[in-house]
Amino acid sequence: MNFLKKIFGKKDKPIQSYADFWKWFQQHEKSFFKVVQQHEDVEEGFFNKLSPKLAELKDGYFFLTGMYKDDMAELVLTADGAIRNIVFVEELVQAAPPIAGWKFTALKPALTIDNVNIQMAGHQFNKDNISFYANELADYPDEIDITIVHHDLTEANKEQMVVGVYIFLDNYLGELDFATSIDNLTIIGKQEAQKELVPIVKLKDFLIWREKEFVEKYDGLRYNTDDDRYGILEAQLKNGNALIAVVNTDLLNWDSKASHPWVLVVTIKYDGEQNRGMPDKETMELLNEIEDEMIVELKDIDGYLNIGRQTANGEREIYFACKDFRKPSKLIYETQKKQANKVEMTYDIYKDKYWQSFERFNRN
Repeated sequence: MNFLKKIFGKKDKPIQSYADFWKWFQQHEKSFFKVVQQHEDVEEGFFNKLSPKLAELKDGYFFLTGMYKDDMAELVLTADGAIRNIVFVEELVQAAPPIAGWKFTALKPALTIDNVNIQMAGHQFNKDNISFYANELADYPDEIDITIVHHDLTEANKEQMVVGVYIFLDNYLGELDFATSIDNLTIIGKQEAQKELVPIVKLKDFLIWREKEFVEKYDGLRYNTDDDRYGILEAQLKNGNALIAVVNTDLLNWDSKASHPWVLVVTIKYDGEQNRGMPDKETMELLNEIEDEMIVELKDIDGYLNIGRQTANGEREIYFACKDFRKPSKLIYETQKKQANKVEMTYDIYKDKYWQSFERFNRN
């Protein structure tokens, strides 16, 4: 047996925890450092080895590397802007042990404006040809609505320009701020501008000011749902299937929705073909049990408000409005793994300060 091990080599232990990953990385860090330092076949010598190990831990990890300084390599782990994966990137980097010659960074950091000069498809993206202005929305005063103006954007090159502007903002603001601080973003050419242009160098200060204003307005605000009223909505879909929704009607009429700007949507699939799209009794009990467990962990007093649920066409959707996105991301991911042998579960987290996602329930 030992002879066979020597021939075929020892198989790496599966990566099941942050500690497992960093133990594996430490075993290979010297060869990885050499590849990055010499910049020789980085993809084959580093990326192709790192990628499957991160995937064993969880999908949704991306990465960049380069020399931070002469004797130190940097590995930047990124969620590529996916809100629900940010917390896992942050935790993985927080769990990293000190390793001589390595710097580990969670999420792409913000750069100074003079260090952001993107060249792509023959176009440049820098402080000299990008401006912005803010839009005030009377019905949604807390939303940060930004128009970015690239001076050279035309209808013919718009697709390339939009991609370049997104890359520019990702580098200038940093991955976390770009993903979380702007509610609505429009990209236009200079000839389309309807307001006075502001140098892009002032965008960071503008966003900091708006965030401070927002925090001061809603800091400490809590909501107790114990005495709230709920409504039951029933409908028949075009295919003849039934739709049943249960929603917190008091919450939907709350005047401080923006204090809980993150919407969590959990989707659980089941077989509803024999019952007009509805679950059978056993499945219904399981769905209710899963939802009850979420509500226990995502408490209203902690900033997680259960808006309600909708059941139709073999799917149960469960809705929360949240003060932050990190705890829900972790909880639902763990629930997803726990229930994997029973139901198929997916989830999404996105910013919706005025809960426009739920306006269809108000109309009904």
